[in-house]
Parts: sequence; C-alpha cells; structure tokens
Amino acid sequence: MPRTVHVVGAGLAGLAAAVRLAARGTRVIVHEAAGQAGGRCRSYHDPVLDMVIDNGNHLLLSGNRAALSYLEAIGAGAGLAGPPSAEFAFMDLASGERWTLRINAGRLPWWIFAANRRVPGTAASDYLSFAPLLWASAQKTIGDTLRCAGPLYERLARPLFLAALNTEPKEASAALAGAVVRETLAAGGAACRPLVARGGLGRVFIEPALRFLAEHDAKVEFGHRLRALDCAQDRIAALDFGEDKLAISDDGVVLAVPPVVAADLVPGLEAPSQFHAIVNAHFRLDPPAGLAPIIGVVNGTIEWLFAFPDRLSVTISAADRLLDVPREALAREIWEEVAAVAGLPKALPPWQIVRERRATFAATPGENAKRPAARTAWRNLVLAGDWTKTGLPATIEGAIRSGNRAADLIVGL
Repeated sequence: MPRTVHVVGAGLAGLAAAVRLAARGTRVIVHEAAGQAGGRCRSYHDPVLDMVIDNGNHLLLSGNRAALSYLEAIGAGAGLAGPPSAEFAFMDLASGERWTLRINAGRLPWWIFAANRRVPGTAASDYLSFAPLLWASAQKTIGDTLRCAGPLYERLARPLFLAALNTEPKEASAALAGAVVRETLAAGGAACRPLVARGGLGRVFIEPALRFLAEHDAKVEFGHRLRALDCAQDRIAALDFGEDKLAISDDGVVLAVPPVVAADLVPGLEAPSQFHAIVNAHFRLDPPAGLAPIIGVVNGTIEWLFAFPDRLSVTISAADRLLDVPREALAREIWEEVAAVAGLPKALPPWQIVRERRATFAATPGENAKRPAARTAWRNLVLAGDWTKTGLPATIEGAIRSGNRAADLIVGL
C-alpha cells in the first residue's frame, strides 16, 4: 500500500480516483495545473450572459453505472434530472417532422414493433442492422459494418454515434459504437433514460467532490503543474513541479491529464494524437412552456438542444468545420435553427459560443488502437482519463471508470 497517492489532474477521471481512494482511507493529494477543478466538465460565470453556464452540455444515461455511483458517493445523486422513462424528442429540420422515440424498460425491445414508438419511416426489421456492431472487430469502422443511409441511420444511428464518439460515424470505430449499443439500446430502456445536470456540471459533479475530499482530509493544490517525472528503475522517484520537486519513493501516482500532456511526461507512451472539436452555444432566455428538455435535431447544423430553466443550449459534435466561422455569424446560424425547433422569434437573444478545439480524441479504429492501458512500466504509476483503454468512447462514464480502475490498481486491488 502506498503511503500517499498523488493524483495529477482534477478532471473527472482524477476526481473519481481521488474520491475512491479517500473513501478507503488512503491519504490523497491532488495536483491541478489550472485554477479550478473539472477539466471539460465544469461550470463558470460568463460575463457576457451574466450567468453561470457549463463549458459543454453533457448527457448521461441511466445505465451509466460508474457515473451514478460516483455521484452517490459524493452525495450528489439527486443532482441529475430527466424523464421517468427512456424518451427522446426529435425534429427533422428539412421536413419539419417531429417524433418521440420511446424505448420500453425491459431488454426485450417490443418498442420497435410500435409505429408510434420507433423512428418514422422505419420497420421493426431495420433495427437488426445494429447487431453486427456487437461483435465488430477493432479494425472496422461503422461505415464498414452498417449501411450508412436510410431513415434509421439518418434519424437515430448517426445522431447517437456522432454524440457518443464525437467523430463522423462512417469513419468511427465500429467496436466503440458496439460498446455504446451494448450498454444502451441492447440493455433496454431502463439503461437509456436521459439525465442532465440541471443545476450545472460544477454544482453536481465537481463542487460536491471537492467537499467530499476536504471532509476526508485530502489535499487539493491548484496552479500546481507537473513538469516532469523523475524515473528510477521501475518506480517514479519524484514529481517535478518546476519550482518544487517532491520525492515520492514510497508513494503512488495516478496521472489523470490530457493525452498530449501525458505523452510529454511519460517516456515512450503512445496515446491518441488526433482530436475533434465540439461547439456549444448558449442563449439567455426562458424556454417556452412545454418544450422538451432534450431534443435531437436532424438535417441541421445543431444536433442536440437542451432546455435549462434560464437558457437554451446547443451541442454540435465533430465540429472542426465550425472552428473558423466568425462568432456572430455562427451564433445567428445556430439561433435560426433553435428558433425553428423551439417556436421562438428569430431575433437573436444574448448569446455565447464555446468552442473546444481538442474536445476528445478522434474515435477512429487507428486512434482507438493507440489508447494505453492504465498500468505502466513503473510500479507506482498508473494512468486515468477517458482517452485510456476503457472500452468506451471519450465520455463522462469512461472518465469515471478509468479513475476507479486507476484507484484500484494503485493500491493493489
């Protein structure tokens, strides 16, 4: 057992590892380069909108068992909100058609036999096309495995896989898509109920975790950027923070930093090196009464519309094409579609655009193959992060599972 475990990085993977270790009575010190915790999963006060917003919109599902267990552990289990059953509203901007996908709770998918529950224009037999993903090889793309055309693909498969993998589905890993199907649609509606942190990501995922760590005597140091790892034979001997160097011969290290940073710190580490962007837009106004809390949008620039009590927010995945579009032009383009979906005037309300240029690794077969295992060549160093070999795409669930795995490995469980 290590005397102390140093968790480098206070994103969700690092926080999950720290919480798991602290709950077991392990002495924990968290080192975070930034001035706040959360990484990509955080909230902040935006001076333009004069309100607290999330840096991105993150959707969880009721089958995300690691994420839900993490929230229960930090006392934030009640922070997620969603419908009582697996329902997803959609709109096709090209045709104006609206529908709601209603997945029954059990594993036997009788919902596909009901025309008012499945995707319009599809037949029950169409849904068998998902089956090859369940045993797809690691070298195959979704395009190699599915027919990427037709109503089921355009109105369900593409929105689902684009959101989960943040990569154009035709080019994305079929194995990762299969993992998504296995844990969602194939598990039945009980695992598919959509959940959102209505009070904000910070209030639900981050602030309770920091309180939990403080209550368990864990230390969190912000503005403490790791510059180098001092290696001695099969162990990490010291953590070099530039202005100070910390000898850790009897301690363990969980390295929970982005892949580019990890590749610089760990000699010989292969990690994903290609990334895709996510664009989020926030509009300050009260959503109209009766608007569904989450709406999938087909044949538009926007992909998912989230209705919060004081704003409407949009998420666009694999959004590299939008990175150089002028901000106001992009806001107007997005708002025009939001207004059409929500039935609102076209006058642009107060807005903010958040562009994450390197939001997640590109979920292609090639990049997925670069994901390292948690164990390293050094006995007291393990890796955590949604970019490590979790078997899932870069999601909140994957990040938290990686943190849990790292915590177990570092104490020899």
